[in-house]
Amino acid sequence: MCGRYVMARATSDLVSAFAVEQTVGPDVLPSWNVAPTDDVRIVTERFSSEAPVRRLATAKWGLVPVWAKDPKIGSRMINARRETLLEKPAFRKAAVKRRALVPADGYYEWEKSPDGKIPTYLYSGTQDPLAFAGLYEFWPDPALPEDHEHKWLLSVTIITTKATDALGHIHDRTPLIIPPDLYADWLDPQLTDGSDVAQLLDAVPEPTLTPRVVSPEVNSVRNDGPQLIEPASA
Repeated sequence: MCGRYVMARATSDLVSAFAVEQTVGPDVLPSWNVAPTDDVRIVTERFSSEAPVRRLATAKWGLVPVWAKDPKIGSRMINARRETLLEKPAFRKAAVKRRALVPADGYYEWEKSPDGKIPTYLYSGTQDPLAFAGLYEFWPDPALPEDHEHKWLLSVTIITTKATDALGHIHDRTPLIIPPDLYADWLDPQLTDGSDVAQLLDAVPEPTLTPRVVSPEVNSVRNDGPQLIEPASA
């Protein structure tokens, strides 16, 4: 699964890295311990005046389906399994209509050991941000009038897949990471056929990531700061 990650880059850096044309929503402060239900940055592509526009938006981490009666359901939908997302009622419409990229510097997993769980930070050796595959939804709050500025809640889930052999010993699941040469295909709002989406999912290569054991300080969502990704002291 993906339950905690790092996103510490400035908005301007994300605009450049993802060729963003519009930035919407409130800014999000850098965090080395992003947790479920936090506000996060996502990249989407939607039609505007008949032309697709790439946007950097702010969403709640934890997908709230349009049919949900209560937004609290989002805390149970922080991840969508790659193997079943085209079948599950909560994700199948978003999979063909509302795909997103979720920028990240890296993410955390906890490796099981005889002495307990070992917090591990996984990251790329390049300077570019990672791009988790995501799905997003707009949920209308029935308690608010149609013209209220907070009528629509934007939320997102991160797609996970089976971990590669190289990382499977840390955790059996890992975020699905979209490489730069597939950004346009993944975000393409005209790609709406389920079989085409399935083919695109199959085309995503295995990422090359570096694991680093870090301090148990990351175990608490109350802790934040760049020290969380530093190597654990012996």
